[in-house]
Amino acid sequence: MQVSDFKGNTMSDLHSTSVGKSSHFSGRVRMLVAMLLLSGTAVGLSGCFPVVATGVVAGALSISDRRPTGAQTGDAATALKAFSQFREQFKSDKISLSVVSFNRIVLVTGVVPDAATKAEAARVVSRIDNVRNVLNEITIGAPTSLKTYGSDVVLTTRVKASFIDRKDLQANLVKVYTEAGVVYLMGLVTDREANVAAEIASKVPGVLRVVRAFEIISEAEAARLKAQIGGPGESANPAPIRSAAGPAVDAPPAAKADEGAVVTPVR
Repeated sequence: MQVSDFKGNTMSDLHSTSVGKSSHFSGRVRMLVAMLLLSGTAVGLSGCFPVVATGVVAGALSISDRRPTGAQTGDAATALKAFSQFREQFKSDKISLSVVSFNRIVLVTGVVPDAATKAEAARVVSRIDNVRNVLNEITIGAPTSLKTYGSDVVLTTRVKASFIDRKDLQANLVKVYTEAGVVYLMGLVTDREANVAAEIASKVPGVLRVVRAFEIISEAEAARLKAQIGGPGESANPAPIRSAAGPAVDAPPAAKADEGAVVTPVR
């Protein structure tokens, strides 16, 4: 993983947006999406516009989110600013970019034709007010096909559904974003919650790799946030915490081939 450490040293997510002409969707469609984001309306376009749905994930501010309402609003604004600046600066139909912002830490994914464009995209995001850090996961190559975009929507849905089925994890604590078969997991979670979420996602059929992009908090901090904000604290029926070598943000050892997709921690 490559971290463009312009303004900080950690990583996380929730609101996202994308830009790129390879999808063949008009600027008017993307402008409509931006307007819906600004209004706080839940956007669910996977049925009619799968390429937009994978890049734009938004919704009304969640009372169960561990972030304060102000932080949620700030993340939405950051994503929209990035969306606007990308559209102004990158005109090539060979460029497709997505941004996910959580707690002022921004994940940038997508496809660009060269290393210079990849670095510039991260710099654009780093200059946005209140951005703490940029995680640059952009790849260099040809634009993603509509088929891949559709598959990413399906994978995201499957992972979320798998979270809901588990009693030892509150699904709404984890943001799921999929890019070309790689599933990114983000959120303010405890070490135990991060381990459980990564394990579940790695076993979903079709997932190529799972990237842990969490901001890890202690169980005491989770309980404090629950009391302060009224959102979720620790998940019900807690399972034993599996310790991992190194910093708390590290994931457990990568899964073997027969156990599911490889899990990669943000370092």
